[in-house]
Amino acid sequence: MRVARRLIVSGHVQGVGFRYFTQDTAMREGVTGWVRNMPDGRVDVYVEGEGAAIDRVERAIRTGPRGARVLDVSVEAEAPSGAYTNFVIG
Repeated sequence: MRVARRLIVSGHVQGVGFRYFTQDTAMREGVTGWVRNMPDGRVDVYVEGEGAAIDRVERAIRTGPRGARVLDVSVEAEAPSGAYTNFVIG
């Protein structure tokens, strides 16, 4: 079943390769969407794909790359749009 989630990641998550880590993870899992830095230091992620793949991406995001320190991940379920064909860094 196709699902979508929006994740807002807080902590030391900018300047540590977090967006590239997220893109690599998403592409490996075959999900679509985007990741972008927010002006307040958080990272904003939208992922869409099969439920099990989205779960694996979310687990990876909760850990992050080496050098990151994830303090909180806010997750909101969204309706899948089907608008994305790949996973991009914004």
